[in-house]
Amino acid sequence: MEKVIILGTGAAGLTAALYTARANLEPLVLEGLEPGGQLTTTTEVENFPGFENGVMGPELMDIMRKQAARFGARYQYGTVESVDFSSRPLKMTLEGGDTLEADTVIISTGATAQYLGLENEQKLIGYGVTSCATCDGAFYRDVPVAVLGGGDTAMEEA
Repeated sequence: MEKVIILGTGAAGLTAALYTARANLEPLVLEGLEPGGQLTTTTEVENFPGFENGVMGPELMDIMRKQAARFGARYQYGTVESVDFSSRPLKMTLEGGDTLEADTVIISTGATAQYLGLENEQKLIGYGVTSCATCDGAFYRDVPVAVLGGGDTAMEEA
């Protein structure tokens, strides 16, 4: 039985891990399919406080992970298949059948960018192809850009 289980290892999940670990709650952080979250797929991050000259995305996530671990956060690979939050303790079943129980679950699973699947698209991420205008828009000041998509997210990015 865990006091706190955190689902997700992006910036939000690792921040939760840091604060709960510092509060002596000994969080267990479940690392899913993309440990470190979307920031591990980007290059220079210029808008994260404390890095006046920017920091590479994977490096930032590694620093955050180590910082939370220093205070007692524990990490385990696992993908949650189902949950039962109808009663306490909260229960989760992992892929493979293992079960976990916790007093508290923090869900910080983030988002996943939807790409078009074009040839060479993945090779060009960080070199002209991006999925986050808030993150990367400053790199394209005064440069013609195209925003692809038809939903709310595309409109917000534009």
